[in-house]
Formats: sequence, C-alpha cells, structure tokens
Amino acid sequence: MRIAFFGTPDFAVPTLRALAKTVHDLAVFTQPDRPVGRKAVLTPPPVKAAALELGLPVYQFEKIRSQEGCDAIRAFGPDLYAVVAFGQLFSEENLSIPPLGAINVHGSLLPLYRGASPMQQSVMDGQKVVGVSTMKLVKRMDAGDILLQAETPLGENETYGELSVRLAELGADLFLKTLDALLEGRLSPVPQDEEKATYCKMLTRDSGRIDLNAPRQAVHDLIRGTNPWPGAYAQLGEEKLKLWRTVLSDAESPADLPVGGLFGDQKRGLFLRCGDGALEITELQAPGGKKLDGKTFLRGRNIAGSVLS
Repeated sequence: MRIAFFGTPDFAVPTLRALAKTVHDLAVFTQPDRPVGRKAVLTPPPVKAAALELGLPVYQFEKIRSQEGCDAIRAFGPDLYAVVAFGQLFSEENLSIPPLGAINVHGSLLPLYRGASPMQQSVMDGQKVVGVSTMKLVKRMDAGDILLQAETPLGENETYGELSVRLAELGADLFLKTLDALLEGRLSPVPQDEEKATYCKMLTRDSGRIDLNAPRQAVHDLIRGTNPWPGAYAQLGEEKLKLWRTVLSDAESPADLPVGGLFGDQKRGLFLRCGDGALEITELQAPGGKKLDGKTFLRGRNIAGSVLS
C-alpha cells in the first residue's frame, strides 16, 4: 500500500517512525522550514528531519490545497492518507485523491476538544482521563467518524509537554491498530455526537496570563497546561515572572497577604496565595534568567510580601 503521511511537529514523529517500520510505501508531506529562535535560524519541522533520517521522500507546501500540492500528491498515487497534526486544512480535491480515504490521529477523546490545542486544553480544564482518537478525515474540522480511541489517566502535576510525549506514542500505536483493522475489514466507524462536541482555540502568548483570583486548582492547571508553551506568567513589579511548575499546598499564607501575594523562605520554599489557598511554586523564571526551583530563586531575593499582578 502507498501511504501519504501528513504531519509537522514532534507529536507526529512517533507515528511516522512506526509506519516506516511497516512494508508500506511512504511519502511525507509537511510544512515549510521556519525561522526559529532569536537569530531566526531556518529550521526544518520535526517531521521533515525524521523523514530525511529515515530516507523517505519529503514534500513541503505552504498550502497543500494549492494546485501544486494536489499535483504532487497525485504524482505519488497514495491509497491512503495518514494525518497527524499537519496544521493545514485539506480541500475537497485533496480528500478525493486516496481511494481508502484519510485516517487522522487527534490528541483528545473526541468529540471533546476539536481544534488546535486539545492536549493543552485538556490539562487546563483539569481532566482526569485523556486520550487519543483516530477518525476519518473530512473537510469539516475534526468532525469525522471515530474509528478507535485509547484512554490514559492524566497525572495531577503532569504538564502539557509531558502529556504530549505520552500521547504521541499512544497515537502511533493506535494508528497501526486502526490501519490493521482497516486492511482486515474490522473497522466500524462511529459518528460523533454533535451535542457533546467541544472546541479549543489555538493558543497565543497571552493564553498564559494567570488570573490570580481564580481557585488554586485552576491556576495550577493553567500553569501545567501552558508548559512548555506559551508559559504561564504574572507581573512582579516591572518583571514578567514565568511560573513553570506548581503543586497544591497546605501552607497557610499570612493573614494580611492579599491574593497574588508571595510568601515563604529558602527552608520551606516559595508559595503563592490564590483565591482559595496556596500553591507552592517549584519552578519559575525571571526575564533573561534561567529556570530555577523556588528555594534557589529566593537566594539573594527578598520578596516576602510581594504581590503578583
């Protein structure tokens, strides 16, 4: 079978590597190289780097819906699409090419969290169980019939970055199971329940702004759901302080300390007063500085009574 693989970020790489170990013929379609970092170094997407390492042909398009994109797909002649976090919408012409259609790996238990940030939003919403779905790709975003799903518990302090690594591997395994079921005629697609569908938007840098009046669980979930990007933050005077990791704490804040107040010391650690209790800040970062644990951050700093805004 000839399979056209469409993917871009790290999340898609495990599925590509798993497919490369099969007997199927692969061609990889991904997004163009982008400038990365302060020096704007032109950098290939992770899927391209993995594909070149695997010796697979790579095609890059700003818009796969373009005539050039469609022509390149047709020239390969795929029987099936494998789509994992490609980051572009397909046209009807794109979707009409493979006779066996397209299988998409999505980082949520559909119909929950259709859209661009399913894993981040799952963490930010404090879900206890998360997972991945394979579905038939249709033109409408993430609305195709569900093929298979796999669940996993979400750790109470697990970050989006950590979850993404786990779900990428889970998604790769689920894709191979879906492919086997397709080839053996065992798939039973299930239409999504539209009344249960929820949606999530693409995150921006402002998505990490902490609402200090929110309950501490919500603050904690925002911090871990935006780690490693865009990062949760609040203002400490003129400094934008990034909070990378926290844990729920029983520490009692000073009675006169307002919400958003910092307290603690090098022996106990650094704590943040929230609307209904305290969080221990276990990793944070000042502008231009390195990520530090709370106790190390307190060395040489007198922040007792300081209030974040």
